[in-house]
Amino acid sequence: MTERLRLSFTALALVAIVVLAYANGLSGGFVFDDQSSVVENTSIRSLWPIGPVLLPPAEAGICGRPFANLTMALNYALHGLDELGYHVGNLALHVFSALILFGFIRRTLLLPALAGRYVADATGIALAVAALWALHPVQTNTVTYISQRVEGLMALCHLATLYSFLRYATSGSRRWAALAVTSCVLGMASKEVMITAPLVVLLYDRTFLAGSMRSALRERAYLHGSLASTWVFLGWLMLHAELAQRGIGFALGVSVFDYALSESCAVWTYLRLALWPHPLVFDYGWAFIRRLTEAAPYLAAIGPLVVFSGFALWRRWACGFLGACFFIILAPSSSIAPIIQQPIAESRLYLPLAAVVTLAVVGLYLLHRRTLWIWTAVALVFATLTSRRNEDYRTPLALWADTVAKRPQNARAHNNLGSALLYAGQPGAAADHFTTALQLQPTYPEPRQNLGVALLRLGRPAAAITAFEAALALQPASAPTLCNLGEALLALGRTAEAVDRYEAALRLDPGHAEAHNNLSVISLAAGRFAEARDHAEVALRRQPDFAAAHYNLGNALVRAGQTAAAIAAYTVALRLQPDLISARHNLGVALLQSGRAAEAATQFRAVLEVKPDHPGARRNLEQTLQSLPR
Repeated sequence: MTERLRLSFTALALVAIVVLAYANGLSGGFVFDDQSSVVENTSIRSLWPIGPVLLPPAEAGICGRPFANLTMALNYALHGLDELGYHVGNLALHVFSALILFGFIRRTLLLPALAGRYVADATGIALAVAALWALHPVQTNTVTYISQRVEGLMALCHLATLYSFLRYATSGSRRWAALAVTSCVLGMASKEVMITAPLVVLLYDRTFLAGSMRSALRERAYLHGSLASTWVFLGWLMLHAELAQRGIGFALGVSVFDYALSESCAVWTYLRLALWPHPLVFDYGWAFIRRLTEAAPYLAAIGPLVVFSGFALWRRWACGFLGACFFIILAPSSSIAPIIQQPIAESRLYLPLAAVVTLAVVGLYLLHRRTLWIWTAVALVFATLTSRRNEDYRTPLALWADTVAKRPQNARAHNNLGSALLYAGQPGAAADHFTTALQLQPTYPEPRQNLGVALLRLGRPAAAITAFEAALALQPASAPTLCNLGEALLALGRTAEAVDRYEAALRLDPGHAEAHNNLSVISLAAGRFAEARDHAEVALRRQPDFAAAHYNLGNALVRAGQTAAAIAAYTVALRLQPDLISARHNLGVALLQSGRAAEAATQFRAVLEVKPDHPGARRNLEQTLQSLPR
């Protein structure tokens, strides 16, 4: 078997084991930030004009990351809001990253300075590194969680930059130099951590190729300069990214000192998870360390590693480069620049993990060359744990229940578990978790307004109004809370006050889907059919999968005499929500009006199967059957 064929089989084996490990994660739904990044992200709805795609709004959560947003738009163009396509996209990025890592490690081990020691086993070592990195259970937070595509895309570009640089340095081909710069630019347009790539490339050149910083800059000055120039592009993106909207900045309530202390715990957590991936936590919450004594154990553990990495890097040891990579890539998110919403996030370990895995595999190889069986066993364990962890991402309810079990003091986890229970039709249980969230963090507005929603579902609109007003006292400029307050007022028959709240919500967020949908209902009841249609259509532009808005659009269209269009609207509503009985009944009526009596009868029978006492469906079915030819 030729070397090329052997490498092809090795690559296929790597792809196969990674895909098998993540296969059960492809059926997971949208969770947490996926709502803002995908479901409510209007900038991905069309690929043209390209401007909105490359400059997504701040509320999308992906602002300042045009390449990542473009990939989301491509997904939407191919299959709308079908979660499967987005999961396949994330998995594809992960597989490509693993292949590039495999090629990069292998070619590095075959460099003249290292080949004498590793040439016989370079392919096996590289395969072990790539497989362990790709199968490590902590990677599920980036691969299976759709919104973390930004991390996976950045890592792919980071690795592609390194690999292309290595190919250029060993071949002199300008095409590889161009690819390195292109990858670096695309990485800058994916996530801000890519700022580390030019520095990592320079340190790699110094450690493995040039022998010194001066030689690296002299021999490949143009390419290093070109890579560094991409910082200008990143700076421009960050100026337009509205980072404060994502909870990033120095004036958001957490000092640089407190955040740095907290990140000592974060970095220690990443190291611990790299070596022992348990427990894995989706959301660690907002816990910050405020005193030096609390951080002392973490600083004592990390400090010597940082010092040794610096010393080893100075001596040009390979382990020094790996240690430096770990800390440098983590630095933008885990040093002094506060990220208020997520001081600890397992996705940040995604790329730095490659350095830890490489150090472990190569280190054990140097101790004893026959280690393939060890890494095979570890890979199988990792694959099993990854598959199990994917199950937690199947639904928001499962994910947040797991998070609350592991972090019971996390107020945000309780709030989101309550939201998942509310969506699952369990408002009583949801209210308990919202109450717990408020006990843990009384100034947290979201669970207060969510508690109002739960009370509204429990038939207690007066109590719901109290909760909504308390939430507005904490967060006056909240369109969702104003909209929910309007719904509670409407339930008490206070229609004029409800309209005022809906209109106030629209002043804050002109495209707010719920507010437009509720105004559509009110307009329809008042006989303003064109206005009802317009409100429903605006709601659907923001949220195309909003079944109730499709239903209300159908109602407005029927009243306006547009029966064919109404049938289409009802059909979409039922595709999105098959148990929407009112839409099914009204679809039957519209079909009957269109002379499609047999189809209408089918719809009325379907309504009666679910709700036998539905008076309109029974009466309409009887009339429809009488009109059918015998």
